Amino acid sequence: MSKVTKDMIIADVLRMDPGTAPFFLEIGMHCLGCPSASGETLEQACAVHGADCDALVAKLNEYLENK
Repeated sequence: MSKVTKDMIIADVLRMDPGTAPFFLEIGMHCLGCPSASGETLEQACAVHGADCDALVAKLNEYLENK
């Protein structure tokens, strides 16, 4: 499985594993199907939502590694 990086597009992460959705939802990214999710990187979305991108990337990678 690929590693998640902060320059990845949200929709690409969700395609890698739909089980990553709760990690986005818990930091306030509720519109995972909206156009922004198809064009924004994790870093851009975290900036908009005031979330720590490095922490999100670490959580996503930990989840994917332990699947």
